[in-house]
Amino acid sequence: MPISLSTTMKPRTIVGLIGGAVLIFILILAATSASYVVEPGNRGVQVTLGKVSSEFKPEGFGFKMPFITTVVPQAIRQQTAKMRADCYSSDLQQVKIDVRLLYRVPQASVVTIYRDYAGDPFDTLIRPRVAEALNEVTASRTAELIVKKREEVKSMALQSARRKVGDLLVIEDVVLENIDLTNALEAAIEAKMVQEQEAARSRFAQQQAQIEANTAVIKARGEAESIVLRGKALRENPSVLELQVIEHWDGITPLVVGPGATGANMMLPLGDFTTGAKPVQKEEKP
Repeated sequence: MPISLSTTMKPRTIVGLIGGAVLIFILILAATSASYVVEPGNRGVQVTLGKVSSEFKPEGFGFKMPFITTVVPQAIRQQTAKMRADCYSSDLQQVKIDVRLLYRVPQASVVTIYRDYAGDPFDTLIRPRVAEALNEVTASRTAELIVKKREEVKSMALQSARRKVGDLLVIEDVVLENIDLTNALEAAIEAKMVQEQEAARSRFAQQQAQIEANTAVIKARGEAESIVLRGKALRENPSVLELQVIEHWDGITPLVVGPGATGANMMLPLGDFTTGAKPVQKEEKP
């Protein structure tokens, strides 16, 4: 006759086995709950029975009180977020600006932000302050200047937003991706810019024409002065003209040698006056 296991084991033994299994499970669970890991680019905020520790946990592995302590990760790496700001210019035109923000949470602020501000830091702290900064900057400029000087608008809005946020968060950069105006306003601004470009081209053409005219006057004045100087030099030195004639003489006997209008001697080539033939050119020897 087979013997049943339940009949051979005493109730106290069964209870002891069950208790041992439960104890082992609790120990495993406690060991798992007593450790934590903070991933790279994050810092941990320790919360014990609802109380937030003033010191953050660095990245890496660590131990904590099981069951009663939790470590909440908070990102400190640079993050990117988008937003759209509805603004009004000084001439009461609606301007919609698409903004891309680069920001990060300094590790010294992770505990303060977790304890004092609910929700995502961007929605809670950055978005409203950047929107306020953009409204302040655009309110002091016309819609045309906002479009033309968007880099200046961006720089001033970034400085204002940084002052409003303070040291709690770091706003690395603000990028104005797009500026939307009404269709009528965009057409008016475009037409004005075309007119300004045409006016600039006309001014350039006038300046170029004036420069060319001044250059022509200076050149003519120089040529006139050169002629006067050459005439004076010939009157004072008649032999210069004779030297030039000799240098350019082709070897043909001159027709006339006599004083010209300037007092210098003039020489003309001798031709055939009876037949009207031209002077014979001297042949060069090979």
